[in-house]
Amino acid sequence: MAADLGLSRMPVRDALMRLVHEGYLERSTRGFMLPSLTRREVLEVFEIRRLLEPRAAALAARAITDARLTDMEMAVVEALRIVETGDVPQFFRISERFRNGWLSAVPNLTLQQTIQRYLAQVQAVRLATMGNRGTLKIIVAGQRELLAAFSARDAVAAGDRILRFVIEAEAAYLAAVPAEHAAAEVSRPRAGSFPASP
Repeated sequence: MAADLGLSRMPVRDALMRLVHEGYLERSTRGFMLPSLTRREVLEVFEIRRLLEPRAAALAARAITDARLTDMEMAVVEALRIVETGDVPQFFRISERFRNGWLSAVPNLTLQQTIQRYLAQVQAVRLATMGNRGTLKIIVAGQRELLAAFSARDAVAAGDRILRFVIEAEAAYLAAVPAEHAAAEVSRPRAGSFPASP
């Protein structure tokens, strides 16, 4: 990784260790990887997301720029195209671009960083649910509605839509990971494998 970035190994190691300390990565015998979450942990994070993301989306709706909206609109157009091809890794990246677009417009940086802290859960849910083309269509429909709320600068509609988005994601996750698998852990891709999104 250091060679790819054109850096010495020490700053890269320090950065990776900081990510471990902050809970974004775990050490393994083969290097670093995203942490694994149990089904229970995933469901607990859904509860947190239901509380935080509607407020964040409402704040973003008031603060979002036209340039950010344009980028999010292009992401939705690309996501629609990808639904037809079924390229899940590419859809994953585009969805992350959309999520980062609105999340980076949240003016409350503490709220923004708190939500980003649960990125691993978002990725785990995506990996469990994005293999289904019907789920991909639901995600794009939600992105389009959320984009419309942001474009209208409608804080109430944005908060309401992201709440429904989180609830729909939880339902898709529960359908994909039945209760009998409650003891099994949901593994996520190793760092750098995929980026994430709502």
